Amino acid sequence: MQFTHEHREIQKTLKRYIDEHINPHVDEWEAAEMMPAHEIFKGLGQLGLLGLTKPEAFGGAGLDYSYGMAMAETLGHIHCGGVPMAIGVQTDMATPALARFGSEALKREFLAPAIAGEMVGCIGVSEPGAGSDVSAIKSVARKDGDDYVISGQKMWITNSLQADWMCMLVNTSDGPAHKNKSLVMVRMRENGKLVKGIEVAQKIRKIGMNSSDTGLIYFDEVRVPQSNRIGQEGAGFIYQMQQFQEERLWCAASTLESLCNCIGWTVEWAQERKLFGASLADQQWVQFKLAELKTEVESLRALTYLACERYVAGEDVTEWATMAKLKAGRLNRVVPDTCLQFWGGMGFTWENKVSRMYRDGRLASIGGGADEVMLGILAKTMGIAKRPVK
Repeated sequence: MQFTHEHREIQKTLKRYIDEHINPHVDEWEAAEMMPAHEIFKGLGQLGLLGLTKPEAFGGAGLDYSYGMAMAETLGHIHCGGVPMAIGVQTDMATPALARFGSEALKREFLAPAIAGEMVGCIGVSEPGAGSDVSAIKSVARKDGDDYVISGQKMWITNSLQADWMCMLVNTSDGPAHKNKSLVMVRMRENGKLVKGIEVAQKIRKIGMNSSDTGLIYFDEVRVPQSNRIGQEGAGFIYQMQQFQEERLWCAASTLESLCNCIGWTVEWAQERKLFGASLADQQWVQFKLAELKTEVESLRALTYLACERYVAGEDVTEWATMAKLKAGRLNRVVPDTCLQFWGGMGFTWENKVSRMYRDGRLASIGGGADEVMLGILAKTMGIAKRPVK
């Protein structure tokens, strides 16, 4: 996959926005443990950056997924992990199934304002007892006339303290666990107030990703029209697995620039840091280790670009996206940890950019499917693990 002039222009536009409207405020948002999602998304929407791969009929640009990859990679220019993740939820986690399988009415009501940055969305899959095992979710939507009445809870939900709507995976029948789920669009707020029956039970404090709000949300007899269901009833598990392909590609692409930055910052520090009559960068061990890290990151780039190229060609890239996500998660742990060691005591300070990456990057091996889940998927695609009997 090669970035064209058009890809580069999108990246330049996004970098300017980040330099002017995001990076100057990152420290403030990290301390507040909240970013102004509506304000940021509105600005991105006005630049046409929230719907690069979405249908033109609803305000998107109708471009292929390589443009989404270019944007995800550029989000690594932001000096924290929380803000990029919040944006990625809007573009690549909460909206792909809506754009692909949602009705025209649903796309007008939820997708168009999300692309414009007028609404903030979130994806509701994980629950207190169901994270990596998506089939184990307990939230239920029972039918009552033309409505669903939803009860349950969702946990670890990014953007949920500010979200206007949730793309929610719920059980809509008593059938087999992989065939009884549906994706339902749930309006969470009207005129800035939570819809009746929805409660933000807890704002979750995390060791990293602090500028991104994360919530535990309760649903108690929340009434939603059945017409808010995305696609076929019972197909939600399949839709969500497809949605995960874009989420995992986004995760891999979004790490590339930030990992390169981490190495670059450490090179500069090592060249300045004096010890034992020389600079830290004069130590061969430091030189070799940083060179090794750079090689690993560029290997991830090649894998991610190949996965994207195949996805644009219409292939099922479950295996490739899974490998990229797995490798990204591992490098988000190894690179900041190794670099932090070279920073010594300065790396152990809260304000240090490498220490922030050390905290933020740890989530990449957990969110969107833990490393162990990725390995399990790969074992199945390789034919060395048994698939569950249906």
